[in-house]
Amino acid sequence: MNTLPRVPSLGTHPTAGTGPDRAETREVLSGAHFDLLVVGGGILGTSVAWHAAQSGLRVAMVDAGDFAGATSSASSKLVHGGLRYLQTGSVKLVAENHHERRVLAKDVAPHLVNPLTFYLPVYKGGPHGAAKLGAGVFAYSALSAFGDGVGRVISPSKAAADNPGLRTENLKAVAVYGDHQMNDSRVAIMTVRAAVQSGAVVLNHAEVTGLRFTGGRVTGAELKDRVDGTEFGVSARLVLNATGPWVDHLRRMENAGADPSIRLSKGAHVVLRRKAPWRAAMATPIDKYRITFALPWEDQLMLGTTDEMYEGDPADVDATDADVDQILDEAAVSVKDEHLSRDLITYAFAGLRVLPGGPGGVESAKRETVVSEGRGGMLSVAGGKWTTYRHIGRTVMNRLAKLPGAPLVDDMEPVRSLPRRLPLPGVANPNAVAHRLLVDREPDGGIDVLTARHLATHYGSLAFEIARLVSEDPTLGERIHPDGPEIWAQAVYARDHEWAQTADDVTRRRTTLTVRGLDTPEVRARIEELLEAR
Repeated sequence: MNTLPRVPSLGTHPTAGTGPDRAETREVLSGAHFDLLVVGGGILGTSVAWHAAQSGLRVAMVDAGDFAGATSSASSKLVHGGLRYLQTGSVKLVAENHHERRVLAKDVAPHLVNPLTFYLPVYKGGPHGAAKLGAGVFAYSALSAFGDGVGRVISPSKAAADNPGLRTENLKAVAVYGDHQMNDSRVAIMTVRAAVQSGAVVLNHAEVTGLRFTGGRVTGAELKDRVDGTEFGVSARLVLNATGPWVDHLRRMENAGADPSIRLSKGAHVVLRRKAPWRAAMATPIDKYRITFALPWEDQLMLGTTDEMYEGDPADVDATDADVDQILDEAAVSVKDEHLSRDLITYAFAGLRVLPGGPGGVESAKRETVVSEGRGGMLSVAGGKWTTYRHIGRTVMNRLAKLPGAPLVDDMEPVRSLPRRLPLPGVANPNAVAHRLLVDREPDGGIDVLTARHLATHYGSLAFEIARLVSEDPTLGERIHPDGPEIWAQAVYARDHEWAQTADDVTRRRTTLTVRGLDTPEVRARIEELLEAR
């Protein structure tokens, strides 16, 4: 394997230290009195922070780990209507999901959300017949006003021509429909940026160690900066608990006797190097409720997911050998064995779905948002779907406005009048951005074709800011690893403009190095050196 290029100027680049300063941010957080403190920087907390800041509220958001560091970066990377919800009669839900999906893809994040064709293979002896699935995908596409074409059934030979990895033994037919996918970490980081641009003050790696009370009501939190150990506090009229799998942990800080409000389901995924092009994703029914996916994503093949009850510490969730075995076995129903070799695995990960408490198995539980109000006035929200994160943010805002101690309506712009399709930062046509990056590169070198496309589809027009770093210091245009598209300017940008504090922040959530299996010890050591030079 090629050696990593030496980038001697990482610690002396002129932009070093110009991004968010933690000490200054802590001073602002501890010195101001906020209207709303959001605890939890996953996509739900970030969505509420974004909408609240747009409403004119003084908003703070903190997270014990990285933004989108847990559930929100461990999804199946899909922006979808939810085909399986049709069999439970949730027609309105599917229609609403489709609406949000298309708004994200067309107006809010066209640079980050991409269309994807899905093949749903029907095998002899499978849980569903071709006629039922054909009718299902037609109804599914109708609920999106046929915006992604008409759901239909095609022949096995046609499907195999598009996806050479498709297993054709006992294959009777293939149903086709359209949805979208994304890089969840990048969408989350862009949403944090949108919240900050609207006036929110944010800090990651800041753990809540206790809540503040005034007259029995929750009016803030005590925190500890996990980076340097500094302790500080934040005061706010209202506190929102959006800590995902930890939602009941924070509820018990408010009320030690609080009953559990949620249960957790573990979903694991496996990422492999692709041996052949995949022109469509595969969604294969495993049983009445579950579908296993084989998704082309980030030049890799992603498989999953599992769905099982989880009762351990959320911080310890991981993809086990048993999870990997299950995922590979289920994928083998529709994917040829040569595409499923363990030697091809680059990464395996697991996240936790937050589901309403109740009887029955987690695989059939509704994917609903759980909202509860504690005796101290803290509102807790968890669960829901990535696809509808903007809608959930508006819903929570409306609920917050009705709580005692909430800001008066005339103190802020009413939620109902907020722009419904406000784009995320960097919105642009990725093809145009990639073309411009290549046209503007230096005659003697610079950003190559693969990197230009990667930057355009992960940053949109913000890619020009990264290109500017390369123009100022050509060594930052060197690949972080020779087998991936990322360049060192992205690591500098993550440090100075995207709140990256640890090597994991950079390799797992600001870039795709970990997904591609390229976060080698040497790469991580170099990134840690860069972060220390801030």
